[in-house]
Amino acid sequence: MQFFKVKTVEETFTLIDDKITRIQDTEERPLEEALHYILAVPVTAKENVPGFDRSTVDGYAVKAKDTYGSSESMPGFLTVAGEVRMGEAADISVNSGEAVYVPTGGMIPPGSDSVIMIEHCEDLDGLLNTYKQVAPGENIIRAGEDIREGERVLSEGTVLRPQELGALASLGITHVTVYRKLRVGYLSSGDEIVPYQTQTLLTGQIRDINHLTILGLAKEWDIDVVYGGIVKDDYQEFQSKAKELYDQVDCLILSGGSSVGAKDYTTEVIQSLGSPGVFVHGISIKPGKPTILALAEGKPVIGLPGHPASAMIIFKLFGEKILRKLKGEEIEKRPDRIFARITKNIASAPGRSDYIRVRLVEKEGEWWAEPIIGKSGLITTLVKSDGIVEIISEKEGISQGESVPVIATR
Repeated sequence: MQFFKVKTVEETFTLIDDKITRIQDTEERPLEEALHYILAVPVTAKENVPGFDRSTVDGYAVKAKDTYGSSESMPGFLTVAGEVRMGEAADISVNSGEAVYVPTGGMIPPGSDSVIMIEHCEDLDGLLNTYKQVAPGENIIRAGEDIREGERVLSEGTVLRPQELGALASLGITHVTVYRKLRVGYLSSGDEIVPYQTQTLLTGQIRDINHLTILGLAKEWDIDVVYGGIVKDDYQEFQSKAKELYDQVDCLILSGGSSVGAKDYTTEVIQSLGSPGVFVHGISIKPGKPTILALAEGKPVIGLPGHPASAMIIFKLFGEKILRKLKGEEIEKRPDRIFARITKNIASAPGRSDYIRVRLVEKEGEWWAEPIIGKSGLITTLVKSDGIVEIISEKEGISQGESVPVIATR
């Protein structure tokens, strides 16, 4: 078996964009049970929020012009004409030279156009001394200023975080239509792989830690997971277990194969699951070159390298993109990044994207990325790191002090 034409990182992201489509299954969920689900239908406001002009402070509703010139040394004077109670309509108007007390969140009475904070005035038996002038609209939220009737509040593909749920609740929405939760399956392969609970290893054996790290990432992305166990390097057994797991899930992840070993059946197994099959076999990236991406009858299949650190980096870069697209989530083409300055020179081969594990250190108000040097198979390099620095294929390395993009891993 030979590698197909190796793809660049950019080509791989483009292929994922072109080939992976969201699931179509939706469900209606109560708002309190919709956290982290993906909105399947856009939401348009049927009313204003707030529904009336309201005060943002405790203070007095006034006509702004009546406060002009007010200061600590030369206060203005207004007559207190009444007050507005919380939860009640303002049934009193503000005339020139008058002020009406309004609590935070209270309705603004007719005739007023601003609120002077209680700290900037003093009520002396119905005579209000104003020690600061206010501008029209100051300390007031107008009706519809937060959400306006007819406005699209949330688009399809929006992840429902607590703040989105709050916005929906403010509109009186009790149920939302969302895409159902994804389910992914994971299968480890290799004669040398044994359960991680194995206490005494025989010569050549390796504990299966990838299923914990990879499925742990999937769970962090709020995806249900199914662990299919470990399969030996036997085509019939591998194909049978892969097909059984494939039929239960929305995306199948295989780890331990994808290289060019004589007993590596990963590509053949993936091809047997359905058309169109493999669309990426090898990525010009370090670590993680022996990566397989495929589509079998509409379901993505991901073949990860066996080395733990390589598997995690590849899954973070490409697996997350695939799964978020599959969920129906609107995302950018690349993962979220921050920028930091690199602490030392790092060489890189041109034509290949390199991903260097780094520890983030703050120095004098700036983030610095300190490379953690280690071979791609060392899981401890990820334990010690806060992120991954990307060196794009067009560059031959990065220089000390250069600002670089860092993909957060914590």
